[in-house]
Amino acid sequence: MSRAVLEFVTPWLVDNPDDVEVAELEGDGNASALELSVHPEDVGKVIGKRGRMIRSLRTLSKAAGQREGKNYSVEVVD
Repeated sequence: MSRAVLEFVTPWLVDNPDDVEVAELEGDGNASALELSVHPEDVGKVIGKRGRMIRSLRTLSKAAGQREGKNYSVEVVD
């Protein structure tokens, strides 16, 4: 569900929505990582001023993950 939230929200935040990709990496137990890949021009928009946007995306994914009983971390990759 967290992956679906990121796949839905992130394209609305960037100039190149077709380049948005979210990969889920399974971790130990209930921990997983979500790797968010965007166009190089959009990395700054996803991170936001002082990291506010990425912090908000992480909060959304953690809230959605709690419904599944999982802990998600979100990382922006090149």
